[in-house]
Amino acid sequence: MLAPIFDEAADKVASEFPTPGQVVMGKVDCDKEGSVATRFHITKYPTLKVIRNGQPAKREYRGKRSVEAFVDFIKKQMEDPIQEFKDLADLKKLDTKKRIIIGFFDRKDVPEYNTFRRVASNLKDDCQFHVGFGDVVRTMHPPSEPIVVFRPDVALSNERDETFNGSLLNYDEVSVWMSQKCVPLVREITFENAEELTEEGLPFLILFHKPGDDATVKKYKDICAQELITEKQNINFLTADGERFAHPLHHLGKGVNDLPLIAIDSFRHMYLFPKIADMEVPGKLKSFIQDLYSGKLHREFHYGPDPDHDHNTAQSTTPPESTFKKLGPSKNRYTLLRDEL
Repeated sequence: MLAPIFDEAADKVASEFPTPGQVVMGKVDCDKEGSVATRFHITKYPTLKVIRNGQPAKREYRGKRSVEAFVDFIKKQMEDPIQEFKDLADLKKLDTKKRIIIGFFDRKDVPEYNTFRRVASNLKDDCQFHVGFGDVVRTMHPPSEPIVVFRPDVALSNERDETFNGSLLNYDEVSVWMSQKCVPLVREITFENAEELTEEGLPFLILFHKPGDDATVKKYKDICAQELITEKQNINFLTADGERFAHPLHHLGKGVNDLPLIAIDSFRHMYLFPKIADMEVPGKLKSFIQDLYSGKLHREFHYGPDPDHDHNTAQSTTPPESTFKKLGPSKNRYTLLRDEL
């Protein structure tokens, strides 16, 4: 069903961007090209991946499957991800709730800026990119020595501006540094990105908060960075607008008036952290996560409290089923993981 739509979109995109190699729409028969499918972790059909500068983008295409939608998506991808400022005062007006990369260069026609531009195109969904040239930024860097600076979401973080100290001629080095800065430890879950987050296969530790409750979000982010950084390979740290995600709260027996609160979604059950204020007690939140890993939360759900059960730190024995697993890939989408077993 998708093939003719994809082919027609490819023809239109080719006419919109006629420069050879500027945009390529391709398709792979994964039965014949198993090595390609393995390389790109293809487990369901159809999968639509975006490749930028030879690397797959973190987000797959999940938009509307129409010719017009494909063409509009490509046009948006081809927009310059970098905004040029003409006065240093403009940097004071940037949105401080977003992560920002700022470049200071003599000219556009230098190899360091080309590296900066290429990496920015890969990370434009995760960071804002701004750049200044020539006399506008002369006071910000030595002559012929461009500088790139990371500015965190300062309204919600204790981080300060950080300058890249590596070589701006080394694409891989710049890419790794910018990726680490632009993809935060704590991310916001939305209905738009929920599917891709579920596909990472890690449990969720979610702070549900009221819109505008920046103080609690900042506190949660700081605790995750200070106490839970070693757990980042095992769990996704998330924040969620509790008004938009009222349905999971309902499953937990909570409502908007109970916000803020913290819960773990293991994709089997949801477990409520009993007392939000306890997240500031050193070790409490980490212990809650470790109780998930050890199976204690699930065990107590089925068999009641352990003998050493601490009623102040453990979840009740009737947690609801997972809600966020329902926001994963559609069951109508063919998947090797399910349909070939």
